[in-house]
Amino acid sequence: MRNNSLLSVEKPARYLGGEMGTTIGRETGLSFVLAFPDVYEVGMSHLGLQVLYGVLKGVPWITPERVYAPWPDREEQLRQEGITLATLENGTPLKEADILGFTLQYELSYTNILNMLELSGIPLLAEERPAGYPLVIAGGPCAYNPEPLAEFFDAFLIGDGEEAALEIAACVSAWKEEGLDKGVLLERLAKIEGVYVPSFFTVEYDHVGRVSAIVPLKPEYATIRRRFVADLEKAHYPTAPVVPFLKTVHDRVSVEISRGCTRGCRFCQAGYIYRPVRERSPERVLELVEETFRNTGYDEVSLLSLSTGDYGCLTPLIKGLMDRYAAQKKAVSLPSMRVGSLSPEMAEEVRRVRKTGFTLAPEAGSERLRRVINKGITEAALLDNARAVFGAGWRVIKLYYMIGLPTETMDDVQGIVELSREVKRQGKFAGTGGDVNVSVSSFVPKPHTPFQWEPQISEAEIVEKQHYLKDELRKKKLILKWQDASLSMLEGVFARGDRRLSRLLIEAHRLGCRFDGWWEHYDKHKWSEAFLKVGLDPRFYHRRRELDEVLPWDHIDCGVTRDYLMKECQAALVEAATPDCRGAACTGCGVCDFKELKLRLNPAVPFETYAVPCEEAPFSEDANRIRVRFEKVGRMRYLSHLEQQTLFIRAVGRAGIPIRYSQGFHPHPKFSFATALSVGVESYAEYMDFEVEAGYRAQTLKDALNGTLPEGIRVLEVQDIPLRAPSLSVIMERVRYRVTLPAHLAAGLDQLVGRFLALESAPLRREKKGKVVEFDLRHELFDLKAEGAALEMVVGRGKPAEYAAAILGVPVEELREARLEKLEVLFSENAIQAQ
Repeated sequence: MRNNSLLSVEKPARYLGGEMGTTIGRETGLSFVLAFPDVYEVGMSHLGLQVLYGVLKGVPWITPERVYAPWPDREEQLRQEGITLATLENGTPLKEADILGFTLQYELSYTNILNMLELSGIPLLAEERPAGYPLVIAGGPCAYNPEPLAEFFDAFLIGDGEEAALEIAACVSAWKEEGLDKGVLLERLAKIEGVYVPSFFTVEYDHVGRVSAIVPLKPEYATIRRRFVADLEKAHYPTAPVVPFLKTVHDRVSVEISRGCTRGCRFCQAGYIYRPVRERSPERVLELVEETFRNTGYDEVSLLSLSTGDYGCLTPLIKGLMDRYAAQKKAVSLPSMRVGSLSPEMAEEVRRVRKTGFTLAPEAGSERLRRVINKGITEAALLDNARAVFGAGWRVIKLYYMIGLPTETMDDVQGIVELSREVKRQGKFAGTGGDVNVSVSSFVPKPHTPFQWEPQISEAEIVEKQHYLKDELRKKKLILKWQDASLSMLEGVFARGDRRLSRLLIEAHRLGCRFDGWWEHYDKHKWSEAFLKVGLDPRFYHRRRELDEVLPWDHIDCGVTRDYLMKECQAALVEAATPDCRGAACTGCGVCDFKELKLRLNPAVPFETYAVPCEEAPFSEDANRIRVRFEKVGRMRYLSHLEQQTLFIRAVGRAGIPIRYSQGFHPHPKFSFATALSVGVESYAEYMDFEVEAGYRAQTLKDALNGTLPEGIRVLEVQDIPLRAPSLSVIMERVRYRVTLPAHLAAGLDQLVGRFLALESAPLRREKKGKVVEFDLRHELFDLKAEGAALEMVVGRGKPAEYAAAILGVPVEELREARLEKLEVLFSENAIQAQ
């Protein structure tokens, strides 16, 4: 009998695997597991992981697999049942993988890394893992200060991973074949450009706890220079990515149109560690978008860059995209738009389908402080931009600011209030009105930036400024969103921390710290206890660093020189501007060699360069309506109704079905399901109606869907029905179910059935999310019989597990191992004849 334990956890689809685009079934070759130390929905939204998965997937001798941090309810299950953490693709226990590679996207995920290792049966400390355990490596932006995690990882990859990941895999594969000890592997890995092996360094501290020396144990291996992909045009992009079953944080196609930013905002780590700017050509972007839309079925594309508005051919590119996809109701979203970069032509193009949200990042509330951070925008430009956005039809603008920036005063904080109010007023000036959402984060000094030496303001100061802003913005009828101050303080500790923090992480994990970036799971008191137990003061890591001080990450070379960062730090204090080298002379940051590694920018082209004929078909009443019966079995039984709906939206897009769309601000494909099936129930009688363009036939729809739906969902039957026929929910009367019981519950089934049928009433009260539903199971039961270990029933309302539990006299939870099947739907004869 099957184990339906996933029915007891939130969102079982997080743990299913089997999504479109995965390597399920490929079990030969090197096992390379990509691990993301956060929940599935967050990890699946990370483009970097999708890129690496696509790179590895293209190599026949590598089996790429994925794993994400289990939510606490699933973790509890794994521990209770003694199951080790395993991959989604093939259920490979992590301790049996060859390479386990973590993405370090943000500091507050560090305890999840330790938790995932422990759940896998892998020793936490690298020195305790001999050959036989996987090589545990990490990469991502947080790897630019790897020291807080140095004791846990065998190696780190600093920089771009598209090429280096394959070199690492080849190195491990050859080492395995030779059967040598782990020390040999680490020696070989250290020879790969961008790979940092922390065990080849020791760290010394002075009498006050500062790093006094970072000592290389191998003289030729003293500095690790970041790995670069010189030409983004030739870099891999996953046009057939993994398509999740459930909605993720960023549920759309994401295409990286450029990498790197040279605006020089002095607080922004990404602006320094991803230099130089390398743009993909518009022609290549259009190719990638077309292929990815076709392979995924998404209805939105996000053009990703650290500063999308700076992309050289953005307006002509958007024109080309909208010409191609507006008629298909596919939208374009533009994150990271710089003030002043939205042209009237661009706004007009984006609004052709739907406006996907508009975000502006002034960062600071005053002109003075924006000069300090080298933001390079004026209040006048911001207000002009806001007026244009509202005038183009957007209803909401999001504004992002920071508090705690170097030299900030309360006048600068008050500037956030005044500037936000003025932005909202632009909606009135535009004649359209509009709302403004204000989001404020706390400045955390980051390595490899000009502000890496600056102090972080105290938690008390953060709270004081947050409360001030909340009160003042409320007076202006504006709402403030902010991050908890203690979370920012913890982030600051690990952002500029050293190796001694490994003890803190071990203690915090032992105390139960998990998902520290999630407010509902973050426990400030446990972290305070952990700091006390290991004898560390968080304020030590928030302090100002001296310009001649040895920093824990000094042996990591991001390409930008220390002298340049120091010069920028001094320029901030005198409010001096540093121009963007894209439009001015080289600023001498040290990244480019001006041969292979250099700025790669697209030349400007006319607005109509990528335009294509785009006559949209006028709306017509002529359409076909097709009724579909499909099965939902195997792992697909764990999909919720909403997840099933998302799956069909993607399938329709991939199959190119000419679905009809609703009218209005957010058009949706016109199909409808009968009723929601309970999670965990298999079904051979699920129904839905499609409204498609006239002339599209039922059999064509069946073939198209079956060609793109995942294993476990298959269209069984199709039928043309009148366009105005009654809906499925109207004509459905009863449902036939079968519940196959585990042996220990099947004894005396005939007598139990007879006893239940003799009842006059069997009331049920169901409460969920504050809503109460009451009905009588006996009155809704129209047929019931026992067949061996199975109950077969015909019911009007209610779930099969509820009936089985009532018949057996046991709680519903005891039916976890039962098999629940929906066999047939009985329709109203009168309604069918009326069609």
